Amino acid sequence: MFERIGEYLNNFLTGVNDALYGYILIIILVLAGLYFTFRSKFLQIRMLPEQFRSVTEKPKGKSGVSSFQALMVSTASRVGTGNIIGVSTALCLGGFGSVFWMWVIAIIGSASAFVESTLAQIYKRKGPEGSYGGPAYYIETALKNRPLAVVFSVLLIVTYGVGFNMLASHNLQSTFSSYGFYNKDITPWVIGLVLAVLVAFCLFGGGKRIISATTFLVPFMGVAYILVALVISLIHIADIPRIFGAIFSEAFDLQAIFGGFGGSCVMYGIKRGLFSNEAGVGSAPNASASAQVSHPVKQGLVQVLSVFIDTILVCSATAFMCMSSGIEPTEELSGAPYVQASLQSVMGAAGPVFITVAMILFAFTTLLGNLFYVDKSLCHIAGKVPEKKFMTVYYLIASAVILLGAGLKADLLWNIADITMGAMTLINIPVILILSKYPMMALKDYIKQKKAGKDPVFRAKDIDLPHKVDYWN
Repeated sequence: MFERIGEYLNNFLTGVNDALYGYILIIILVLAGLYFTFRSKFLQIRMLPEQFRSVTEKPKGKSGVSSFQALMVSTASRVGTGNIIGVSTALCLGGFGSVFWMWVIAIIGSASAFVESTLAQIYKRKGPEGSYGGPAYYIETALKNRPLAVVFSVLLIVTYGVGFNMLASHNLQSTFSSYGFYNKDITPWVIGLVLAVLVAFCLFGGGKRIISATTFLVPFMGVAYILVALVISLIHIADIPRIFGAIFSEAFDLQAIFGGFGGSCVMYGIKRGLFSNEAGVGSAPNASASAQVSHPVKQGLVQVLSVFIDTILVCSATAFMCMSSGIEPTEELSGAPYVQASLQSVMGAAGPVFITVAMILFAFTTLLGNLFYVDKSLCHIAGKVPEKKFMTVYYLIASAVILLGAGLKADLLWNIADITMGAMTLINIPVILILSKYPMMALKDYIKQKKAGKDPVFRAKDIDLPHKVDYWN
């Protein structure tokens, strides 16, 4: 009975997903990204050196969160299981052309990431542990619409605290399925329990412990993963022209795309690209608001860099590693098995072990980054930092959700996460379009000060900001 109900629910959610990602989100994301790209004069390309300079800035104040730390928190959420499992799923179900559309959504979407993160900095609030903020705060402060802000906060909690965290837990345990000791009825729950306990340990240490853990783990795991992928790609360097040819030919195979758009490379590229880099979704601004910088544009530039790290580097690394292995992607291999089979063809028995270790680190930092966002959304709904008793109950529930996700079916979890993420995007994109004049004015102010040889310092009155803010006065 429960299986039949789950099947009906999954079929319904699949239909909603096809409509959401097949038409609505593609139009909104691409048009908004193009609008911001042209309005900012291709900021994501022309200001690339400035992005690297911004990420090295020291925090203003001894206890402040640096741009680099905020980048690591947002990258922890972005660079996660989606970079391995999500890319593998896109290749197996959408074909090699999906990689091209991942690149497109990253380059276009990075302009949206700049706007939403700069807004988060402008409208951030003062708290006991530094600054905090995000879309809920600029919706409430600039648009004077608290009900919509609360709806966004609830969607974020459901998306990241439930959907994505259950999915990350499931994806992690799925990498153990290739080992002899794996028992489908027992092993997922054991792995889920261990993961839940480790996450609970970090949660009960507060936001600072989350930031410390992600700041340490993200650079390590990212560099190690990219290096291995690079080595495997170099071993098959003769195949690189063929791979690029396959990516571009399939990306523009109009007959295949329009013959079945719901399962095309365009839809999978955009869906999995959005799941991976989250540009325009409204999640990363929650981390951006925590950074102590002298000008909001600095953190906006840092988040552009985060999108590039996620998609252009890490997702591409997974794609090239799999495509150069010679293993043909099939629906049966979708997910962790395709990546493991690809590595095993080159590295032997060490391949699946490496992916398991990478997934452990990726999943763990994804869970922490997601729960950092949830923590800030709970603060918004409550109007203050919730009391210790409430947070204790929340941490226990968050850990239980991670345990539960390990044992559920992947397709249902993907559908839930995709729909709630899509709903967040449908709120955030129109909002940042309405408020985009303020980040653009801040960008002009930033460039003006840089040309004058100054280290840019922002003041709200310099752009005639009509709203009362905690900072920049």
